[in-house]
Amino acid sequence: MLPRGIKYYWICQILGWTFVVLTMLIFVYTFTPSKIDQRLFVRVALIFGSGIFTTHMLRAFIKRSGWMLLPIEKVIPRMAVAIVITSLVCSLVFMGLVQLFDVQTDVQRKIDFPARLLGATLDIGLFIIPWTLIYYIYHYVAKSRKQEVDTLKLEALVKELELKTIKAHINPHFIFNALNSIRALIDENPSRARDAITELSNILRSSMQSEKSETVPLEKELNIVRDYLALEHIRFEDRLKVEYEIDEDTLDQPIPPMMLQTLVENAIKHGIGKQMKGGVVRIISDFRDNYHELLVQNTGRLSSHINGDGFGISSTRNRLQLLFGDKADFRIEESNGNMVEARVKIPVVEPA
Repeated sequence: MLPRGIKYYWICQILGWTFVVLTMLIFVYTFTPSKIDQRLFVRVALIFGSGIFTTHMLRAFIKRSGWMLLPIEKVIPRMAVAIVITSLVCSLVFMGLVQLFDVQTDVQRKIDFPARLLGATLDIGLFIIPWTLIYYIYHYVAKSRKQEVDTLKLEALVKELELKTIKAHINPHFIFNALNSIRALIDENPSRARDAITELSNILRSSMQSEKSETVPLEKELNIVRDYLALEHIRFEDRLKVEYEIDEDTLDQPIPPMMLQTLVENAIKHGIGKQMKGGVVRIISDFRDNYHELLVQNTGRLSSHINGDGFGISSTRNRLQLLFGDKADFRIEESNGNMVEARVKIPVVEPA
């Protein structure tokens, strides 16, 4: 069973080129009825086949080259060249088939090859031009509609995140534990207690701010994560070890806000918090194969809860899909026996 989009494409291809050959037959019948013979029907059938073959190849080339993703000012010159080349190729295919089946007219036999090729290219180009325009306009409108829908979905998701930030990311248990840890430090280590209050304030401020942008630089998100882990270190003490492997060139790369903190919180809650001897949380940021790769590794085993559809995990998947489509990738898996790894791959964004 063909997908609906592919089925409609072939229906349009067949109907479109059927319209072309019927138009040609009607034209010939109207102005030169004496030329209606078996060879004419064969030539028309060859035009039908050549047209479908070459326009289908053109479509495959456009899709593979990603022209539909380019701005219109860059598409127009590419399409113009493609129309000329496709018309020329279609003419060569058609003329080769005409020669093979020996269905040339007497007039065509008297014309030399360059003249026949030029005439056929101009004639076929009259059909390739509207085909290309219709194909591009259809996909341009479809892309615009999809972008509008994705934008609306993203706006709705951002609003949902703003409403659920405190519950989902800075939960009451964390605040309670942080305040207890700070209280214990007031007499023992007043300087560290003051720093802890500043760290908690930074986290709460970041969580309660209404993020208007769809992405934030990694550096900004990383600063909040450092504050969060510093507070958790007060509670876990030597049970929590934190390691950073950050390529400084990745610090200006955009990521969805609160995404990294969500992954780190999962690592603490479902990993370190369940280990009697604690463990390590490792944050890695690097470039790999033209992708910005962000990893959060923690000691522990992968549980069904983490691998499920919790709000934090599902929101990460949804935002990556809406912002980057299929170009981004997100997965959580076990590695090296007693380690869990959350891996995010985002296309590299070149600095403006």
